[in-house]
Amino acid sequence: MIRTLFFCLLVLAGCSANPPLPGRPATAEISSFAFSGRLAVRQGETRHHLRIDWRHATARDEILLATPLGQGVAEIVRDSAGAHLLLADRRRFEADDWSTLSEQVFGFPLPLKASARWLLGDLTNTETWRIEVIERESTAPGALPSVIELERDDIAVRLKIDEWIEVK
Repeated sequence: MIRTLFFCLLVLAGCSANPPLPGRPATAEISSFAFSGRLAVRQGETRHHLRIDWRHATARDEILLATPLGQGVAEIVRDSAGAHLLLADRRRFEADDWSTLSEQVFGFPLPLKASARWLLGDLTNTETWRIEVIERESTAPGALPSVIELERDDIAVRLKIDEWIEVK
């Protein structure tokens, strides 16, 4: 359960598009962002559905996971002190970085080192995972992703971004 929960927390269903934020810079220029969305995770016959709120800045990431009804499940923070996972039952896991933390808890590294780029649609460095942008918020050039799928071995994740939030 912890392994699946951690995976859901770190990685990331629905289908509507959101209009782009007015005056948004090109995705290559975005260094801070936040979004709210939904995760659907399948590993073999096991399926999980979660709400996700992710806030990213160059020096810090904060990810909150909740059940579809809003009950908090887990929180992960990445900053200069390392990566920290706090579960709803108050159990805490720590490591120097996301890769080490996911290896420790899940048994292999998750594609989080370059997550700030692939979440914005830049798929040039996706480590050992197949990551694909399925939908974007509009057809405009540089539109942000609204549906992203990740796959490795028998694990499939679908991230539906419901709302991109401007961060200043």
